[in-house]
Order: sequence, then structure tokens, then C-alpha cells
Amino acid sequence: MIKIEPLTKPKFIKPVTIWYERDGKKLRWEAVQAYDSVAILLFDSVQEAFVLVKQFRPALYMQQGLEYSYELCAGIVDKDKSLEQIAIEEVVEETGYKVDTINKITSYYTSVGFAGSRQTLFYAQVHERIGKGGGIEDERIEVVHLPIREAKAFMMDESKPKTPGLLFAFCWWFERFSD
Repeated sequence: MIKIEPLTKPKFIKPVTIWYERDGKKLRWEAVQAYDSVAILLFDSVQEAFVLVKQFRPALYMQQGLEYSYELCAGIVDKDKSLEQIAIEEVVEETGYKVDTINKITSYYTSVGFAGSRQTLFYAQVHERIGKGGGIEDERIEVVHLPIREAKAFMMDESKPKTPGLLFAFCWWFERFSD
């Protein structure tokens, strides 16, 4: 069952109307103020596989009838901590993996049409699980190990919903580490 109603008292986003002038014309744009975020491309060097999260996304279900999306481990920047520390905490929370070293790849902007939030992308190799992962509270997160040899086909498989950040991270990885 799905029920859709107007958003009241939002916790993570704030819908707004932006009024501005360009070339002497008054214009209006609908937007969403949202938190910045971190995302982490994880590679399990023992299994020779990427570590992804398969997560229930109600908005994806509402718009496309698809329940799950394959994603990088990620989280919003809503704490007074470094981006690296937030990223490391998200890895443990969502996947259960311990992170010894994390490297920044780059930052980019997501959903530029309606929200201008910034996502910082990191990379880490993992091999030791110290928890079960799965997220917090009502999150439904499944840890998925995607073997390197299947990753390129996975990227083009439209039956597997995935985020642009995941595709970008894979392109980055293959550019640097693939033969």
C-alpha cells in the first residue's frame, strides 16, 4: 500500500520557491533545500568485489514502481564532524565494514534542477567486518558484493536501478585500476 500526501514538518528537506530576475524578467523556480552528503566506493580486496548497498527508496517506488536501488554507501552531512569521519561512520553503519584508510576522490552536485546539494565521493578498501550493517531505525539496507568481473555489465543493466554517483564511481575505479 502507498499513500501520498503533502509534506508537513519536513525533517531532511525543505521545499521552497525561489524568485529571481534574469534579463529583466521576473522568474520563479521550485527547489528543495537539502543536506550535503558523502558517498563511499568500497572495494573488498579479499573477495575482489565492490561493496554496495541495496536500499528501499519510497520515492523510487512512488515514481517508478521500483522498490530498491543499488547505491554506494552514503549519508547526509548533519553532524559537526569532518566529511571523512562521517563517511567512515556511514560505512560501519550501513555495511558493517571497518575502514582504516579513506581517500577523497572528488565532490559534485546532485539533483541540480531542484536541489543544489554537494556530495563528496570517497574510496576505501575493506576486508574486515566488525558489524552486521543494515542501517539505522527504519532503513532497509542489504549489503551486496558485486564481483569486479560483473561490474561493467551491471552498469548497463537497466533492470537494476542505480544512482548516477555509483556509475561515476565505477568509471573512476575502472579508469585507475583496470587493465
